[in-house]
Amino acid sequence: MFKKYIPTYLLILLTAIFTFSSCSNEATNYNASKDILRFTGETHLRNIKQLTFGGNNAEAYWSFDSKQLVFQSDWEKINSQGCDQIFIMNADGNALTNGNQYQLVSTGKGRTTCSYFLKGDQKVVFASTHEADENCPETQMFVNGKYVWPIYSTYNIYMADVDGANIEKIIESDSYDAEATVSPDGKYIIFTSTRSGDLELWRYEIETKDLLQLTDKLGYDGGAFFSHDSKKIVWRASRPVGEDEAQYKELLAQGLVEPTALNIYTADIDGKNVEQITNLPGANWAPFFHPSDKKILFCSNHHSQNEGGRLFDIFMIDIDGQNLEQITHSGTFDAFPMFSPDGTKLAFASNRQADGKPTRATNIYVAEWIDNPDKVDNDFTTLAR
Repeated sequence: MFKKYIPTYLLILLTAIFTFSSCSNEATNYNASKDILRFTGETHLRNIKQLTFGGNNAEAYWSFDSKQLVFQSDWEKINSQGCDQIFIMNADGNALTNGNQYQLVSTGKGRTTCSYFLKGDQKVVFASTHEADENCPETQMFVNGKYVWPIYSTYNIYMADVDGANIEKIIESDSYDAEATVSPDGKYIIFTSTRSGDLELWRYEIETKDLLQLTDKLGYDGGAFFSHDSKKIVWRASRPVGEDEAQYKELLAQGLVEPTALNIYTADIDGKNVEQITNLPGANWAPFFHPSDKKILFCSNHHSQNEGGRLFDIFMIDIDGQNLEQITHSGTFDAFPMFSPDGTKLAFASNRQADGKPTRATNIYVAEWIDNPDKVDNDFTTLAR
């Protein structure tokens, strides 16, 4: 009723004033001195909060309601077994309803990787070797001086309740089946498998259990995620040729892969219309769509190749491969970015510490995402803390 008697131009003016005031108040209330885990140049991140505090914690992925994270960890405080196991925690750092800070979801046996909530947030999927071997398998990290990842053929994909009950094997073969993520519409799981002889992407339809092979080019296709509208996928891939092709095949035959020459690709969810997004040296991996689905965040060491490629940061790029922008600047390992479904926060893994000292511990962090940095963000410096 009130709107009816206000001229249109005045409504526009009032809206602009209110919007400007709201943004200004938000920036005014921000206290840079308390943002002790933020570093100079991190204009898109604000109020960074640390959620784990030791060991190796990685691949923290959001629940559909943006309230919890499921992640893998070998942190001895919560996991004495030695190999990564799957846990759930609240994204705000508070204890779960059962009073625990972290809830074990996997069996505590074998090795696990790559967990993800199913739509409804009552179940998660993850890969595990526990049925083949309850022990923690040895991990081979270097072959002839090359850094490698193991590709365990004993990985199968399981589904479990968020409290770890009712574990059920849903995707299995005699090959590597892992790296599963779920489409936002809840219809599909995408995963990486060697069932065709190479590391390829496969799509599993949850209702029908139908399988569709999405990639068929030689090389490692993995770490795939869906766009927010469930119409596209993004993933990392290697495309070895010549001598690199021979080395790739040799390592794969040993159940290994060298993750040092990767770039980011997109395609439709049926595998058609493949586009290479990055063409950068080094390892470009862990991609995730920006909430607009018009940009992609990913991890890369392309900028540290002259120093041996030891530094990994999170970058953002348009889906047409333009406007590359560095997001993290901690001077340490920053990777595995994932936006909360509501688009307001970013979860990631990092070696960062407030004092800037080096550490081997990889922990999970959550930050407010600032899509359009304000003056307070552009002016932030580590000295302001």
